[in-house]
Amino acid sequence: MAGPDRPDRTGPDGAPPPAAHAALTGALAAIGTGAYVVDEQGRVLAVNAHAEQLLARSAAELLGGDAHDLLHRDAHGQPMPRTQCGMRQPFHDGRTAQGEKDHFARGDGSTLPIAWLISPYDVAGLDERGTLVLFHPRDPEGTAPYPEPAAGPLPELERLALLAETTTRLTSTLDVEEALRRLVTLVVPRLADWAVIDLITERDEVWRAAVVHADGDALVRHEELQGPMPPVPQVSPMPLSRALRGVASTLAGPQTYQREPDSGIAVEQRRLFEATGIRSAAIAPIRSTREVLGALTLGRAETPGDFVTADLPLLEDIARRAGLALDNARLYQRQRKVAETMQNHLLPQMPHVPRLQLTARYLPAPDASQVGGDWYDAFSLSDRATALAVGDVVGHDLEAAAGMAQVRNMLRAYAWSQQEPPSRIVERLDDAVLHITDVSMATAIFARAEETDDGRWELTWTNAGHPPPLLISHDGLADYLTDGHGLLLGTGVRARRPDATALLPPGSTLLLYTDGLIEEPGHTLDEGLHRLRRNAAALAHRPLASFTDQLLRRVRPAANDDDVALLALRTPRT
Repeated sequence: MAGPDRPDRTGPDGAPPPAAHAALTGALAAIGTGAYVVDEQGRVLAVNAHAEQLLARSAAELLGGDAHDLLHRDAHGQPMPRTQCGMRQPFHDGRTAQGEKDHFARGDGSTLPIAWLISPYDVAGLDERGTLVLFHPRDPEGTAPYPEPAAGPLPELERLALLAETTTRLTSTLDVEEALRRLVTLVVPRLADWAVIDLITERDEVWRAAVVHADGDALVRHEELQGPMPPVPQVSPMPLSRALRGVASTLAGPQTYQREPDSGIAVEQRRLFEATGIRSAAIAPIRSTREVLGALTLGRAETPGDFVTADLPLLEDIARRAGLALDNARLYQRQRKVAETMQNHLLPQMPHVPRLQLTARYLPAPDASQVGGDWYDAFSLSDRATALAVGDVVGHDLEAAAGMAQVRNMLRAYAWSQQEPPSRIVERLDDAVLHITDVSMATAIFARAEETDDGRWELTWTNAGHPPPLLISHDGLADYLTDGHGLLLGTGVRARRPDATALLPPGSTLLLYTDGLIEEPGHTLDEGLHRLRRNAAALAHRPLASFTDQLLRRVRPAANDDDVALLALRTPRT
């Protein structure tokens, strides 16, 4: 199962990133037979304990190795030519397949007769698709040592493969809409040609979130059947009402809802069956560990065969995994909304300063799992100078957003009350961060901009471990202000911080920003700084609001996983 022409996106030893490997290993551990996952080159990425036991090999012996070379043997125990391998073609085609009469090499030198199933498998954290291999022993005559279970019509290996894929795909996203989309693609058209998902909102209202039909290879969403639903009746014996109360999974058909409806939900269900032509349906509650989140309905209109009671355990297993994934996504999105709301309320409005233009932007991380501690501030001081600041509190969670508020407010208080140079203000802030906050580490730039007696503008600043300010002239000359650099905040090292001073030419733009604007995985910081300087110079002639918006659009890396704060000041041309 090797693919020599396929690109290599894993590490040098074939291993996925640690987080991806942990998630993959956890998913395989739940499978009750031998299982391993290979990458696009056929190298083993993860293996479960059942496989280790059946193959008499440790995971360390298997990980990173070519699965075909390590395992595949003919009936005489000799290495099998790749051209004769039954897994080879479906592996390269990326499709599900199974075989009954093959042999794997064991660590003790013997061969193990096996039956196998392979299926495409999304590996969270990798930009390539893996392949899941499930296998179990058979006797030399070709029969499996245990009978096909009566839990459902799907063969046992296919059932296990589906549940493993469900676990991996649903738990690798914290976005509710994406989780629903993945759930639909897992069950349609594999188990049914219709999928219906009803969710209970946080206000205990029912919302039909998805009605999807398999039309050939395409999945068609029927929005006319989606939307708000009547409330859940407390005593109705009808299948969907029972599922939404978390009572039980059950079967249903058009005849189920032909009787006199006992609730508004029953009316909607009758309309659903009439509109879709579903002749057989299976309905299961979607539960979390704390509450009922909704219901999953699978319907068959064109798919041969009606659902039977033996199908329900598989549907319940899928719905249970969906419930855990949806609950995690809801909890995280709720926390993110709180953090973003708090962060947006704490970030200030720009002050009005005669003859100066000021603008600021804050962009959260594109990944919904990230909320950061980036911040900016600008305010008038008691001596009529204008204070400017940007900073970044270490972390990407609600605690980081709260720490950002602490640091910003303390800096404001020190700057207003103490008529001192920026370096001394930041020394006071550093001492406070260390002793009276929960902030472990932070970077910041604090500056004063003031008009001199001869009408020119002067900037004085100190830098606590932050990317340097960028000064762009009206003619497009761009230079980083690298002086005034000192240690970041929170190290506990007591040292005098330097100040630096520069004149701001007429019509020039000063840019303060956080590292999310310039850092990109796989690229050096110098590359990011060069990209910023080049684009800022090209945009120098733009009005300040347009300058900042275009700069963010051009410079922020596509692979950015951090938030960005940006503060821009422009001096008058005359």
